[in-house]
Amino acid sequence: MKSFWIRIGIFVLLWVYMIITYSPNPPISILFFSIALGLFFFLSLEKYLVFLYGGICFVIFLHGFLLIEEAPITVIIMLYVATVSAFQLKEKHQTIYLVVHGLLIFGISLTSDNYFFELLFISFIVYFFIVAMNHFTNTRIEQEEIYHQLLGEYRKLKRMNLVAEDDARLQERNRIARDIHDSVGHRLTALIMQLEVLAIQENNESFRELKQMAEESLEETRHAVKALQSDENEGIASVVHLIRRLEAESHITVQFTTKQGVLSVKLSNNKSVVLYRVIQEALTNAMRHAQSREIRIILGKSAVGDLTFEIINTIYHTRGFEFGFGLTNLKKRVEEINGNVDVYQTEDQFIVKGTIPVQ
Repeated sequence: MKSFWIRIGIFVLLWVYMIITYSPNPPISILFFSIALGLFFFLSLEKYLVFLYGGICFVIFLHGFLLIEEAPITVIIMLYVATVSAFQLKEKHQTIYLVVHGLLIFGISLTSDNYFFELLFISFIVYFFIVAMNHFTNTRIEQEEIYHQLLGEYRKLKRMNLVAEDDARLQERNRIARDIHDSVGHRLTALIMQLEVLAIQENNESFRELKQMAEESLEETRHAVKALQSDENEGIASVVHLIRRLEAESHITVQFTTKQGVLSVKLSNNKSVVLYRVIQEALTNAMRHAQSREIRIILGKSAVGDLTFEIINTIYHTRGFEFGFGLTNLKKRVEEINGNVDVYQTEDQFIVKGTIPVQ
């Protein structure tokens, strides 16, 4: 967008110079200038470019033919517009445009008795560079398209690889859980039964105490087996998994910091989901709108034991922001569980900060 304003600034300066220096009727020249400038603005839409460039050059040609006696200034402006077109038109459209453009240059050069051959010679040299720049630009665009296609395939493969790793890890956890259940669980159950028999036969409270310890061990084993068989995408583990996936797919660098006591915080399933969605939306927002690929995530505990989160990304060009659907939904999610969230920016940082109550 910055390059567009530079191009239009040069275009305006050339027109102003021509009107002030060569135009015998400035009001009519300003009318032609307004039409040409309006067409130039539409170039930013990147639609019907060949027609817009053709229209601009025809307006310049008509203005020069009717009002300007000095053909060189008209030719300079037309060549400038043709040079700008090299960065936007496809090669096929560029060829058609240059043919029409050359005919208009030839026509305007006929009005100049002193510079006819010079104008044509300079135009042909400029056309050579325009064709070269256009070819280079289109080649670069094609390479970028190929790169983005390959990047998309790479992300799909990384996603498939992560899924495969998760499946393999879950299968291994299930295998370990089955082995523990079948071996340790069976032996503890047999031990409990034998201790019960001994307690009845010997009428000894020591056997009942041992039986109680075995039952507690069996219960802990069952909890361990259940934990192994369940997926780990809950709470803090889900955040780590999200960061790992986004780093692999989007080539971002996330500095993830957990302060003392955070890993011991127990969140309900609902609050775990809210934490996951908050960080996911903040990361997505940073990737979409920020120029930096480095993001910091800090999880901590407040003085009352609640979980605090802070997502920070660097911004290089400060501009106002509005609460879109994503940020509005993020704020609503946190408030539904009686938490709070603040979204603001400084001169060089965009910050999402808030608290999720544990109790």
